[in-house]
Amino acid sequence: MNAYHFIGIGGAGMSVVAELLADEGARVSGSDAKASQVTRRLAEEGLAVAVGHDAANVPPEATVVVSSAIRESNPELAVARRRGQRILHRSQALALAAAGRDFVAVAGAHGKTTTSAMIATALNGLGLDPSWAIGGTVMGVGGGGRLGGGRIFVAEADESDASFLNYAPRLALVTNVEPDHLDHYGSREAFEEAFADFARRIVPGGLLVVCADSDGARRLAAQAVSEGIRAVSYGRGQGVDGVERHVRLGAADRGPSGISGEVDDGDGAVTIELGVVGEHNLLNAAGAWTAGVELGLGRREMAAALAGFAGTGRRFELRGVASGVRVVDDYAHHPTEVEATLRTARDVVGDGAVRVLFQPHLYSRTREFAREFARALGLADDVVVTSVYGAREDPVDGVEGDLITSHMAGAGQYVADRLEAARAIASRCAPGDLVLTVGAGDVTELAPVILETIGAP
Repeated sequence: MNAYHFIGIGGAGMSVVAELLADEGARVSGSDAKASQVTRRLAEEGLAVAVGHDAANVPPEATVVVSSAIRESNPELAVARRRGQRILHRSQALALAAAGRDFVAVAGAHGKTTTSAMIATALNGLGLDPSWAIGGTVMGVGGGGRLGGGRIFVAEADESDASFLNYAPRLALVTNVEPDHLDHYGSREAFEEAFADFARRIVPGGLLVVCADSDGARRLAAQAVSEGIRAVSYGRGQGVDGVERHVRLGAADRGPSGISGEVDDGDGAVTIELGVVGEHNLLNAAGAWTAGVELGLGRREMAAALAGFAGTGRRFELRGVASGVRVVDDYAHHPTEVEATLRTARDVVGDGAVRVLFQPHLYSRTREFAREFARALGLADDVVVTSVYGAREDPVDGVEGDLITSHMAGAGQYVADRLEAARAIASRCAPGDLVLTVGAGDVTELAPVILETIGAP
C-alpha cells in the first residue's frame, strides 16, 4: 500500500488531495500547525492527523507532500530530506490521483474555484460521476474533493507558484489573466508567460477555453492560436480572432436570490439560471457551460444542470443573521474580486448599509495593490481594515493594513487587532445592514464574533 504524509494537511488544497489519495486506497497521514474544522474532519475520516509539526510525525516509508507555503526549515520536511524520502508538491500528488482520466483544469487569478465547482456540480448532476479537486467546499455535493468512477477529473489549477504547470489537461479553462503573485513572478510579462506555458501543456487535440473579457486572457488565446493550439472564447464582449467559436453572454436578469442570462454559441440562445447572486457568477457559469458543451454534453442539459449549483464555501456565504443584520463571508483577496463581491452586496442589500471587515492577504499583494484595494473597498459604506495575513511571507517594513486605508481619504478605519476590528464594525450596524468578512486568511473566523456582538444586549 502506498503511503503519503502531508505537511500542512489542513490547507484547502492539501486536504482535498489527501482525501483523494485516501479514497484510492493509500495510507495517508499529515500534520498542521493548529487544529481546525478541516483537520478534525480528516481525523474522523480515518486519516492520521497530528497537530503541530514534529519530525516524529513523518512515517519513514511515506512519500511526503508539501505546498509552496512549507519552508525548508520545517522539521518534517528536514527529516524527510535527510532520509532521502520522495517529496512531491501538492500539484504533483494531485496529478497522480488524476492519472488515466480526462483532466479539466481551471485556472485564473480569480473565479477558478467557483467555475470548477460549477463544472463538477453540473457533471455530477448529469450522472457522469466525475472526480474533482477544488480548494473550497462545494455546496450540495460534499467537500472539495471526490473520487468518482467517471472519465472526467475537474481540478482548480493554482497559478500562484506556477504549480499548474505540473498538469497536462485535456481542457484548460482560463477565467482571466490579471497580474497577481508578483512576489513569485516578478513582472506581468512573466506571469502571462506562465499561462502561455500552461496552454502548451494541453494534450494534443485538447482545447483552451478563455474568457474574452480579460485582456490578458485574450492575449493568451491569440498566442495559443498562433501556436496551433485549439481555442474557444466566452464573455460579454467580442470574441478573439482565430478561435474556433465565441460564446456570447447576454444581459443579466437579477433576482433577489439568483441571476440568469442567455449564452449563444452560434447555434441559438440558451438560458442559464443560477440560484446564486452576482454578475461575476453568471460569467463563471458561461465558462462552465462552454466547457461542458466542449466535453460533449447537450447545450440545454448543461444549462439546466448549472441551476443545481448551490455555491461554494466562503464565496458570498451567509454565516448568520443577528438583530436584522446579515453577515456574509467571502474569500475575495484580489482587488477585482473585492469589487465584484461589493457590487453583488449592493445588488442584495436593499436600503441598508454595506459594511466590510477586510483582512489583506500577503504583504507583497498589499504593497502592489494598496491603491486598487482602496478603490474597490470604496464601494462600501463602512470599511474596517485589519492586519495583513502573511501566510507564507515574513512581515515587510511599512506594509500593513493602514497602507490601504491611507488611500481612502478617511473613509476607511485601520484596526490592527482582528477581534477589535470585528467588534468595531459590528458596533456600527443597524437592522437591514449587510456585513462582509472579506479575505483569504482567518478573517472567516470573525463572522461569529460579529454576530455575537450585534446580538448582545
